[in-house]
Amino acid sequence: MTKRVVDYDPHTRITTTFDYIEDGTVILGHEADVSPVLEQNKALQNFEDYSKKGIKDSWWHYATIPMIVIEKWKIEKGIDVFNKDHAKAVKRLLNDPEYRYLKTTAKMV
Repeated sequence: MTKRVVDYDPHTRITTTFDYIEDGTVILGHEADVSPVLEQNKALQNFEDYSKKGIKDSWWHYATIPMIVIEKWKIEKGIDVFNKDHAKAVKRLLNDPEYRYLKTTAKMV
């Protein structure tokens, strides 16, 4: 295998890779370091006043979802976070314990 980086998007932090296997198989991959987003989410989860203030001021920063996760949900689950018709499915995913690391609060929507 000869895995090579073919693109890096600084806005989404997604790296696109290309692998060519001797049998002729080509694999395009996507990778991203989401640790800064997850660390920020965890810090905000522990800062209860952040949620309270947002709700009081008529907004609520409920989650920060890295683009690589948005892409994964769209490909694997058929859920598009940018499609308003998928809002219930997005809320369901965010309330699932598997994805609690994306939330900026311990509360449920």
